[in-house]
Amino acid sequence: MRAVMTNTVFQAVFPLVLLAALMLGTAQAQTRQSPSAAPDRADRQAEEYLSRLFSTREGVEAGATWAARRKWLDLPYATLSPSEKLDIYLPDRPAGRLPDGGDGPFPVIVAIHGGSFSRGDKRDFQIVPVMAGLDRGYAVVSINYRLSGEATFPAQIKDVEAAIRWIRAHAREYSLNPEKIAVWGDSAGGNLAALAGTSGLTDRFRDAALGNPDQAGTVDAVVDWYGPVDFLTLGHIARLEKVGNKMIGKTSLEAPELYLAANPATYAAPDNPPFLIQHGDADQVIPVGQSIDFAAKLKKILGKDKVTLDIVSGADHLDQKFTTRDNITKVLDFLDKYMK
Repeated sequence: MRAVMTNTVFQAVFPLVLLAALMLGTAQAQTRQSPSAAPDRADRQAEEYLSRLFSTREGVEAGATWAARRKWLDLPYATLSPSEKLDIYLPDRPAGRLPDGGDGPFPVIVAIHGGSFSRGDKRDFQIVPVMAGLDRGYAVVSINYRLSGEATFPAQIKDVEAAIRWIRAHAREYSLNPEKIAVWGDSAGGNLAALAGTSGLTDRFRDAALGNPDQAGTVDAVVDWYGPVDFLTLGHIARLEKVGNKMIGKTSLEAPELYLAANPATYAAPDNPPFLIQHGDADQVIPVGQSIDFAAKLKKILGKDKVTLDIVSGADHLDQKFTTRDNITKVLDFLDKYMK
């Protein structure tokens, strides 16, 4: 089990980083448009684009393909909210290409949906590409979490870590390998996957009220698809400023420490797991610079060998270029390297 960063060390470092965040937030306030200003055309187009995708793309229940899977649906991993449920899918029998005979324990991919922290579901279209892991011998655990309309940050990452602890606590019951757990998220789910990867070594988001406090919330690999990272630097985009304000419940001027706490880079440490970060250079929702800057920070702390940044040429947010056979193979090859 990895060593856990002590709260003493974290509390000593956090105020210094917070001071820098305060200075940055103050500088941004001088150039940020007022909250009452109408969103510009790009913001409206981004919202229309996302709404169209969420209303037209099919999820995992769209056909009979998923009916034959060994699965358990809507298992509660905590009891604070009805949102705290997960689905478990295991590889099919007969084993076929599976090297372990088909009975597990299976390495786990935790699928974390996006949706601006305000929408999305564990069975929507975002989870479909993760299901390819079943054919590689992975169990897929798709989770829901409290959305911003129900609870503000850090409820979302607390739920993610609670789900990870639940998986470890119930691993034997569902043929899961508690020593091999990866997270794979896109957009807002990418932020949460990255947070789980960096903050798992701290006690920052360990909430005993959500259950299984004796289990670790750490993960062994992270796949981050075009996740927002630093909401302080996203404040110049009206739509993303509103997303951050709604998720956190306050503006960056009111609570810069919470905006800093929502940034996965805040907790980066040498013992963090390996990261694969993919982002399209034509992303109209989350600027590609978010992933470029995040990867650069991770490489300085984790080392270049543990961080892979892949900029997908011509790809927009939630683009199907990410879900091609070739790209899914690339992602699963990354996971195989650290999970098998």
